[in-house]
Amino acid sequence: MSVPNAYVAATWSELFAAEALAVRVIPTIGVGETAPVSEPRTLYVPTGKAHVAREILRKI
Repeated sequence: MSVPNAYVAATWSELFAAEALAVRVIPTIGVGETAPVSEPRTLYVPTGKAHVAREILRKI
């Protein structure tokens, strides 16, 4: 799932964490840790838990 910036990524990450779902937030490729907060991020969940993430997204 792609999100527009780091703030939105942190919000989704906290929501998924509250539902006991591990999330990895990845900044733009090639920028790494120095990416500004305004850069897009990608959220990854474990493959076996993708259905849980879809269900959470469907509910909100």
